[in-house]
Amino acid sequence: MIEILAVLSLSAAVGMRIALPLLLIGLLYGDNLWANVPILAHIPPPIVLGVLVSWSLAELLFSKEPAGQRWLQIVQLLFSPFVGAIVGITVARTAQFEGWLTIILGIVGGLLALVLQLVQVGWFYRLRGLPIWVIFVQDFLCVALVLLAFDAPQQGGIIALLLLWLTIRSSSEWRRWYQQQSSGDRANPRRNKQDPD
Repeated sequence: MIEILAVLSLSAAVGMRIALPLLLIGLLYGDNLWANVPILAHIPPPIVLGVLVSWSLAELLFSKEPAGQRWLQIVQLLFSPFVGAIVGITVARTAQFEGWLTIILGIVGGLLALVLQLVQVGWFYRLRGLPIWVIFVQDFLCVALVLLAFDAPQQGGIIALLLLWLTIRSSSEWRRWYQQQSSGDRANPRRNKQDPD
């Protein structure tokens, strides 16, 4: 159970930033954990560290301006399911799970990261850019969720579940808003919208 909460916590962090969680895992939890990271454990550490540091800096800097947010959203949307699966498998290997349980934790991690990233993309296009305070909250939550995943997985898992609940609420609100704006023309639901997205 604790491993599932740790996967949820790490996957939620990956749903906000891609490279920063992997960089924190490598820097804070050392070689023991890093040896369980799929794909990256087979690449020389200086190369992995260089790529993760560069990518993390790009995420932290470019996320503060609208043009950078747009490009980051695309990259993060493409890579979040894969990195979410990687962190899920990492936790499973660290807990010495084998077989189908490792695959399930990888799928759960990838799906949660993708869902959170999709909601961020939706809010980005709905609001025409995320406010700067939201970006700083994302950075803080990303770091906090990685730290909690290993030191206090119960709290990290609860925060991840709360983020998932907010995601579900957001999608239902978008659907309600979208239906209210439709003029009854089922063939063309975008016609006569006040603020089409």
